Amino acid sequence: MLHIRPARISRTVSLLALGIAIATPAAAQQGPQAEEATDGNLIIVTAQKREEAIQDVPIAISAFSAEALDNYKIESGSELLRAVPNVNFSKSNFSMYNFSIRGIGTKAISASSDPAVAVSFNNTPLIRNRLFESELFDMQRVEVLRGPQGTLYGRNATAGVVNLIPALPDDMFGLDTKVEVGNYKTMRASGMINVPITDTLAIRAAGALTSRDGFDYNTFTQRRVNGRQLWSTRLSMQWKPSDRLKINAIWQHFDEDDDRSRTGKQLCTRDPGPAEINGIRIPDGTQPGVVTPLEENLRGRFSQGCQSASLYDDAAYGTPNGSGLAFVVAGQVVIPMGLPPGNAFQQVYAFLPTDPFVDATQSRNLREIATGYDPVFRAKNDIFQGNVEFDVTDALTFVSQTAYARDRYYSSQDYNRFVSGPLFSDTTGLLDPQTGVPISQAHAAPGGIFCDPQLGCSNRLLAVDLSRSRNRQWSQEFRLQSSFDGPFNFNLGVNYLDFKTQDDYFVFNNAFAYIAYNLYNRSPPYGTTNYDPCPIGTTGSDCVYVDPNPIDSLDEQGHNYFLSRNLVRTKSWAIFGEAYWNVTENLKITAGLRWTKDKKTTTPVQSQLLLGGGGGTIGTSGGNVSFGYPTDPDVVQKWSEPTGRIVIDWKPDLGFADQTLIYASASRGYKGGGTNPPRPNLNPRIVQFQPLPATFKPEYVTAFEIGTKNSFDGGRVTLNATAFYYDYEDYQISQIVDRISLNENFDATSWGLELETAWQPSRAFRVDANLGYLRTRLKKGARSIDVMNRTQGNPDWVLLRPWIQLPSNCIAPREIVENILSNPVTQFGVGLNALQALCGGSKEMGTFDPSITDGLPLYQFYGFEYNPITDAPNGGRGFFADLEGNELPNAPRLTFNIGAQYTIPIDNGDWELTLRGDYYRQSKSFARVYNSAYDRLKGWDNVNLAVTLMRPDDELTFQFYVKNVFNKSPITDFFTNSDDTGLSTNVFTLDPRIFGFSIAKRF
Repeated sequence: MLHIRPARISRTVSLLALGIAIATPAAAQQGPQAEEATDGNLIIVTAQKREEAIQDVPIAISAFSAEALDNYKIESGSELLRAVPNVNFSKSNFSMYNFSIRGIGTKAISASSDPAVAVSFNNTPLIRNRLFESELFDMQRVEVLRGPQGTLYGRNATAGVVNLIPALPDDMFGLDTKVEVGNYKTMRASGMINVPITDTLAIRAAGALTSRDGFDYNTFTQRRVNGRQLWSTRLSMQWKPSDRLKINAIWQHFDEDDDRSRTGKQLCTRDPGPAEINGIRIPDGTQPGVVTPLEENLRGRFSQGCQSASLYDDAAYGTPNGSGLAFVVAGQVVIPMGLPPGNAFQQVYAFLPTDPFVDATQSRNLREIATGYDPVFRAKNDIFQGNVEFDVTDALTFVSQTAYARDRYYSSQDYNRFVSGPLFSDTTGLLDPQTGVPISQAHAAPGGIFCDPQLGCSNRLLAVDLSRSRNRQWSQEFRLQSSFDGPFNFNLGVNYLDFKTQDDYFVFNNAFAYIAYNLYNRSPPYGTTNYDPCPIGTTGSDCVYVDPNPIDSLDEQGHNYFLSRNLVRTKSWAIFGEAYWNVTENLKITAGLRWTKDKKTTTPVQSQLLLGGGGGTIGTSGGNVSFGYPTDPDVVQKWSEPTGRIVIDWKPDLGFADQTLIYASASRGYKGGGTNPPRPNLNPRIVQFQPLPATFKPEYVTAFEIGTKNSFDGGRVTLNATAFYYDYEDYQISQIVDRISLNENFDATSWGLELETAWQPSRAFRVDANLGYLRTRLKKGARSIDVMNRTQGNPDWVLLRPWIQLPSNCIAPREIVENILSNPVTQFGVGLNALQALCGGSKEMGTFDPSITDGLPLYQFYGFEYNPITDAPNGGRGFFADLEGNELPNAPRLTFNIGAQYTIPIDNGDWELTLRGDYYRQSKSFARVYNSAYDRLKGWDNVNLAVTLMRPDDELTFQFYVKNVFNKSPITDFFTNSDDTGLSTNVFTLDPRIFGFSIAKRF
């Protein structure tokens, strides 16, 4: 709560409150929420789960009252980075986000991973939350604690804590209303009513509504997208039946249903592939001498789709090389659809022979996309919390916090953020080459148009992804805390958490359904006459079940789409305590310890894209079942870990300062590990994988920090400084490998400095600023395979694209590739199969027509002995990149913010005009641990302005503001897509320039 002496509550705010510690750069909130504090006019926080003046807390903490949030125009959690040093924020590719403090965030995107920054609602941690989507309203304050907070806040607070403290009912009637209009047809409304029912009981209701048009424009559908339609409500009750007992209950609901985009534009520096390998020309369809269309785009088999190149070059606004995509190649060279009438030799294949992306273009505007499918976004979140505080004695308080949270999330959008060219060959009038009768047009493409059961009819390549999550959380905490007059106090507690989630990620592609129908579901195999249904319940057949339902009512049994299903349950309990010993009047020691027991249960569900149940014979799809998603036995992980901290703080009398606090701390943090999703359910006789780790390790951090908090000149100046050093063990970072989110662990160090200050030379003028400096380094031995650079420049190996069952690119020996390319039989198509056989798989992989090779496996036919699983680096996945000394992702070395405001009295002080400006900048950083030119994120800055006219006597306020004044579109982070879709890059950027005008009235 915010505590101010009653004598100070007026339309003017005390200089001390306005010049609060650097950690609290904005003024304390006035009005009904202000109460008397015995230790002066300072903001009171609950960083240590007890009410303390912020300048007395030996933690690097920033706290923002409702007024401060409005001054900064911080409307959601994502904007806190502008006011807190060494904080970074970006949306992630799926249903969550990355809030990082001092270089440590949540770069693991597994459903079984935990956030490194604990987001708490009124001191209750929430594993899943809508910090990015929801907007802040009727807040008491927001606290940001930097550094490990594992003693009091628990297992998933290795980087820090964001604590959202809502305003609670009090004993005074209050009514607030605010309406706002702005560009993009923005309409906002918010309000609060506080009603004392009796002397001991009060209720409070608050709500907020936002509606606006999209920030982005879809040139294909000619509609604006990435808009907002959201609303939130909060109902709270507080009952104080006696001086010893206080009970409150809170229900908060969030609801959004609009066309918000989960990701931004998709960039790609097109990779054409090599023109030759050691002097051997590679056909690409534009050169003479190619005998059959089977090898027209052979060059694409050596292209990874998109190059590892800077996202800031003009070339980055290209499209992937589609001629190497396995599903495109399958339709171009493996699936004959029939013969045109009167032509017994010109076989028509399923897909047109050209790259579907070759003529696709992209705008240089990051806010402009071209897709055939507009986003759909829905989210619902409910939080129920009950709190009891009972004074057992005058100096001993029992606290109970009970919370239940439920979250639902649904987001679908175009997987490729650009429009392809035509894909499907016209099957009208085609004849079966054996019978001469017209082929069935069921699930074919008459007129070059195919009707996909999920995505509808189109002549183009359509791909849509869907990210969906459903989870719930229940938690209970009991604490016993003292407030003795003597030198010793304590805070003891125990808590329990039960979290359950199901995260589903779908990728729909009309090419997938077309291949399922026409490659695996025709009789005889590879025939053209009849389509054979593959119903649910099919066994012993290599057909692939196609879900016939639209995208919003799937039966979720289809193998014509990719589905990654993640079922995780976490149970955790802990016992913790902190002791506070005032050794002298000015010297205090804090010691805390927590013991946590975690149990995570994951139910593995293997993906089934284009897999059937043919039993493993040559030429089959390579799967084990034709429909559905069988589960494997549960994976149960358990950890028991101690965490804690020790702090020494000293308040010397320096004479030149009003108050000084100097502190030093050492702390230990922990965050649980988890499981990597299972890979595709492949038959090992047909396709083999090198094993990947099924689990990833927990994170640990040992942190050392020294700091000082100071106020001068009667509170007109505050200056706080912090220095820290982290030793990080097994930091969790993800990348997409074999269509799964593979989580890897890295050891690292991080150190830095933070400065925060506020200066209030007069009531009318105020300046506040903060500066963060950060250096991060991966330790010796850090290594990983970079999917954007698998060969690491080794000239003896080349990159290859695999067949459709294999989801990832591979590397192969240049000598063997040259052998295949120089063999004349390559011109008859066998070379394609031989190249595919070099990527994983068994010796049978790629042998579609044994008669061509006299029944020999391809490796023998070409005269080489090679097994990629055993003979290639890391099973053909590529060479490790040495990462020692590289910087952690999303860890800019410099963050800086400065804000100033000036208040001008008007009409003898009846009105006050306040002018405010804020400038924020962060330096360059990297999006991945590889620190290549591709990974580099340029530094960026942001300017916000506001003009506020207020009549204090009536508590009437008019405000006009502009955010992102210069309309900048920096790339704040990105996500690299999978190999089998071309390694394109989804980028994230800031909101555009926004201006608005609001009217607020308090009664």
